[in-house]
Amino acid sequence: MAAVTKIVFLGASSASFGLSVFRDLFSTHDLAGSTLVLIGRDPVRLARSEALARLLNDLSGAGLKIEATTDWRAALDGAGFVIHATAIDRNRLWKLDFEVPRKYGIRHTLGENGGPGGLFFTLRTLPVVFDFVREMERRCPDALFINFSNPESRIILALGLHSRVAHIGLCHGIFIARSQVASILGLAEERVDVWGAGLNHFQCLVQIRDRDTGADLYPLLREKAGSHDPKVAPLTRALLRDFGFWLGCGDSHVGEYLAYGWEAGESGYDFAWDEAERAKLIRQIDEVLAGKAGMPDWWRMPSGERAVTVIGSVLHDRKQVIESGVVLNRHVIPNLAAEAAVEVPVVADRVGIHPVSLGPLPDAVAKLMSVQVQVQQLAVQAAMTASKDLALQALLIDPVVNSAAAARQIVDELWEINRPYIRSFA
Repeated sequence: MAAVTKIVFLGASSASFGLSVFRDLFSTHDLAGSTLVLIGRDPVRLARSEALARLLNDLSGAGLKIEATTDWRAALDGAGFVIHATAIDRNRLWKLDFEVPRKYGIRHTLGENGGPGGLFFTLRTLPVVFDFVREMERRCPDALFINFSNPESRIILALGLHSRVAHIGLCHGIFIARSQVASILGLAEERVDVWGAGLNHFQCLVQIRDRDTGADLYPLLREKAGSHDPKVAPLTRALLRDFGFWLGCGDSHVGEYLAYGWEAGESGYDFAWDEAERAKLIRQIDEVLAGKAGMPDWWRMPSGERAVTVIGSVLHDRKQVIESGVVLNRHVIPNLAAEAAVEVPVVADRVGIHPVSLGPLPDAVAKLMSVQVQVQQLAVQAAMTASKDLALQALLIDPVVNSAAAARQIVDELWEINRPYIRSFA
């Protein structure tokens, strides 16, 4: 008898990310006979996602059973996998996370995973995550929690230290890094093989090789990066020059963790573009569902995310290597703290998720990352206990923050804005 399961998708009413997950779920027959339960807060948006899922399921012959509900607690009963992709009032609060620190003189890049923004993302997100996880401990204790939400490292660190639920964080950052490196090398992405270890959005590519010949491509990368277009990834290329390794998946992400990250740009996330693209996608989905437009071919192609790959490997006991997963360290990277969330290759099978050690990081790289590990640890403690004092301390040790007076002003203002979402769950 074929293996089947129940997959609960928290955040399925997101048009953009929901479509990415659907592209993967419905481009395989791996999960035929399994049940997919879509969860969302907004009934109208959820109904749109359900209709799209049913259409893609029918067209692809993927053979899933589709359900949708706003009752996430009941939906968790008997689940084998829970995909998490929720965010609280995402763009409105994220804008404030970016703009308020700038008002007090803090120079930063994105305000999402590091700096003051990363702190307040943590404070408002972790209570909701633990609502889900505590319910999972009662209703589906053997399920695997697959997280896509930011701040990825802080969510996984909290889960690793304070939950019994099996979990993994997934991010496509390593593929972005590979694409950047391949572009500089002048090679097709398929030709470039990378192995990375480190922190989410701050991985170190410890190996870059020619997939055809096995040759080490680092010497060529170092040579070509020096004369490459100066507008392309200037911060990451400076780190390559100074530390000898390619770090992270783009200047705006890496810059969140560094005191000098702003040197690569301070424009922040393009919220206007994001909102316009989401509105455009929603209109397109509505037109397709109404039969007024044809379905774009890319909607039926895999997105490149790895959630469905992980689910299939666990469900069918494939022992498949997944390029990158965020997990609790526990000495997988021996020269980073054991209680750190790290991003490394993993193997997924019926027993669970098994991190793959690539050995210690280069010493200076590990020291650079260790600063951010301690910031993340303190931020998680602040979120768990709803402690404003610990939140301030987390900012005062963050390299992005260059003023104690500004840190206090930021905490006072953003704490009030986020007060409805901050609560103790220790």
